[in-house]
Amino acid sequence: MRKQAEFTDEWLRYRLEKILPQLMEREEIDFWVVIAREYNEDPVVLSLMPAVMLSARRRTILVFHRKEEGNVECLSFGKPDPALNEFYTQVWKPEKEEQWEALAREIKERKPVNIGLNFSDHFALGDGLSKSQYDQFIDALNSENQAKIVSAEKLAISWLERRTSQELTAYAGINRIAHGIIGKAFSPEVIHSGVTTLRELAWWMRQTITDIGLQAWFQPTIMIQRCSDDKITGESAILPGDLLHCDMGFHYLGLATDTQQMAYVLKQGETQPPRELMEALEKANRLQDIFTGNFVEGKIGNEILLKSLEKAKEEGINASIYTHPIGIHGHGAGPTIGLFDQQSFIPFKGEYPLYNDTCYAIELNVKEKITAWNNKEVMIALEQTAAFTGGRVEYLGGRQKELHCI
Repeated sequence: MRKQAEFTDEWLRYRLEKILPQLMEREEIDFWVVIAREYNEDPVVLSLMPAVMLSARRRTILVFHRKEEGNVECLSFGKPDPALNEFYTQVWKPEKEEQWEALAREIKERKPVNIGLNFSDHFALGDGLSKSQYDQFIDALNSENQAKIVSAEKLAISWLERRTSQELTAYAGINRIAHGIIGKAFSPEVIHSGVTTLRELAWWMRQTITDIGLQAWFQPTIMIQRCSDDKITGESAILPGDLLHCDMGFHYLGLATDTQQMAYVLKQGETQPPRELMEALEKANRLQDIFTGNFVEGKIGNEILLKSLEKAKEEGINASIYTHPIGIHGHGAGPTIGLFDQQSFIPFKGEYPLYNDTCYAIELNVKEKITAWNNKEVMIALEQTAAFTGGRVEYLGGRQKELHCI
């Protein structure tokens, strides 16, 4: 844990010094104020604090002032803390003045062009300021500075979505850990066909995540597709001939994974999955290629979605795309590119543009009728974390191109 903290704190220092000034300039925010109360944290605030601070302290107020020289002053108006003081200049002196009084005084003296606060009608990750804290902040300001308040929605989203080269390098290894857990889960070491149930396998994955020191951000799920019309529940045993699907995600080094892969349970005498199932996986890989081939900096999520679906239809692929950003949060900050139940134009979130050095859970599926399964439709659903960097998509830790065989 100590070594992890050293890494993430090094990343935070670099991000505050090198990345934040770029983003504040791009989004034209002069003075960013992030306010959070203990146990009611703004989604952004923990990404701005050192690793040893696991929550806000009473009321934590962090301020970022963009200077004319291009650098950003990082200021703290919260409870003094030695760990926080390594990254922030402590401005508020509790023994001399009230917290809001100190903040209002500094704003008055520094004369910012605008004051960005985290409120948003459309992005939950940019809407972390509670009403009570907003009201108290407003009451502390004079009318001139009240008029300078703007939404810092885009700054909050861009701060959360932007990855550094150091983070991207580590992210590939983090995703290889995910692939390793899935590879072991989809093996005879864990699955005893006819005995192991769906619920048991899902909990094995959850326990393994915990045992190796990681934290799941959702309960893993396992799904069965089979030729027969058996009713399948969580207590159903995994049988030869089953097509399995898993969905699993965890946090490590402050970054989230989200991975879906497929497996086939060999029948007696089989040495590989049925040809049609392997071909269906190939179509899903082709859909990934079509989709990521449309990633261009500045394109909005809706444009990427609709262009990809149109090309897939031309190639005879029964496609569905529902990709989301990923990073500090599993369902992260950035453009929405399709939803599972909405394969069309998505207002606001789908209109956010694609930026370099951002990450996505490339989540999609194809549906194919399998003649060997009496023309039953099978869904091949894949999800893999990838980075959009240098104008191209790179799968972090690789992607699934063959079915796991059990």
